[in-house]
Amino acid sequence: MVVGDADTAAAMGSGSLAVLATPRILALCEQATCVAVVDHLADGWTTVGTKVELDHLRATAVGSHVTAHAVLEEIDRRRLTFVVSVSDTNGAVAAGKVTRALVEVDRFMDTTR
Repeated sequence: MVVGDADTAAAMGSGSLAVLATPRILALCEQATCVAVVDHLADGWTTVGTKVELDHLRATAVGSHVTAHAVLEEIDRRRLTFVVSVSDTNGAVAAGKVTRALVEVDRFMDTTR
């Protein structure tokens, strides 16, 4: 992804500077975890985020190209834990873990009504 004005802390309300926002980094990490498992899910199943540990290591300027990666580290029943990282052309931008739960879509959506 190329960092745009809408991806900045100033635009997202998480700060005042025109640099890649931490909430946008988190969204990239979650997206990477979804991509990592989507082809392995049975019909009617998905994952939902349950826990995040994320270190934002350094600032990234608008116009920079960033890439997020997720590696499945652990499966504990319906809980999937991923090691995530985000980098740009200068190196590491963020690192951490994202935990997602496997859920049946219909049953899960019933809990929201």
